[in-house]
Amino acid sequence: MARPLWKGSISFGLVTIPVHVYSATRAHALRFRQLDRHDKSPVQEKRINEATGKEVLWDDIVKGYEYEEDSFVVLEPEDFERANVKATETIEIMQAAPRDALEPEYLETPHFIVPTKAGVKAYHLLRETLLRTDRIAIATIVMRGHQHLAALIPHEDVMMLELLRYAFELKSVADLDLDYDISAPEARPKEIEMAEQLIAALDAPWQPKQYRDQYRDDLLAFIERKAKSGDKPVRSVGRKERGEPEEVVDIMELLKQSVGEARKRGGTRRRSTTRKGSGKRGGSGTREP
Repeated sequence: MARPLWKGSISFGLVTIPVHVYSATRAHALRFRQLDRHDKSPVQEKRINEATGKEVLWDDIVKGYEYEEDSFVVLEPEDFERANVKATETIEIMQAAPRDALEPEYLETPHFIVPTKAGVKAYHLLRETLLRTDRIAIATIVMRGHQHLAALIPHEDVMMLELLRYAFELKSVADLDLDYDISAPEARPKEIEMAEQLIAALDAPWQPKQYRDQYRDDLLAFIERKAKSGDKPVRSVGRKERGEPEEVVDIMELLKQSVGEARKRGGTRRRSTTRKGSGKRGGSGTREP
C-alpha cells in the first residue's frame, strides 16, 4: 500500500474532511552513480564540519536558519509544525474558480488527495459540487516545510491536488532581456492557410498512453549494449556539430512538406485507433512508467 506524503484535513467552510495526499507521478529518471574514472569505484560525498574539517554523521545534522551573519537559529523537525499547527494539518480552501481559469504556467506537481474512511461522504459531496458547478477549489497547504498554493480538481472518481506556482515565481518575457525583436512579423494569407492545414492534419484525439520517453528507452538500450560489449568505447554514429539554424527561405515549401507528412501519420494513427477501439483513457493509478 502506498505511503501518504501528507495527512490532515480539508477545511471546507465549517466542514472538515480528513484526507491523505499521495504522489500521482512515478519517478522515471535514470539514476547514475559518480565513479572514479581510474578504477570505477563509487565516490562518496561526505558532510564536513567547516570548523573542524571532520565528517558529521546524519544523526548529528540539524537545520539552521542564518538569522544574522554566522548566527543560526536551530530548528528541530517538530518546530516546523509548532510555528503554525493549523496550517500544517489543514488544506484551507480560499476560493472557488472556473475550471478553465487555471493557466498552464501555474501548474507544478499533481497529487492524489483521497479521503480517510471517516471522510468519504463529505469528500464526495465537495467533489460532486465542484463537478456540477464546473469549478475547482483554490487552497493552501503546508508540505515539507513550505506553504504551497494548490488546486483541488475533480478527476474521475477522486480529486487531484495540483500544487501551483505563486505569481511572483513566474518570469515575464521582458525578464529575458533579449537583444532582438520577437514580435510577430506579418504573415501572408497563403502561409496562414497552409499552417492551418498542417494543424488540421495533425489533429487527433488526445491519447497520453501512446507517448513514451523515447530518449530514456534509447539510453537504456545503449547502456545494455555497452554492458554486453564489456564497457568498450563506442563510436558515435553520424554526429554533426549543431549551431544556429539558418534562416528559413521558403516557408511555404516546408509547410507543404510538413502537411504531407502529417497527413500520412494521421492516417496511420486513425487506423491504429480504429483497430484498438475507443476505450476510456487515463485513470487513477494506471499511468505507464
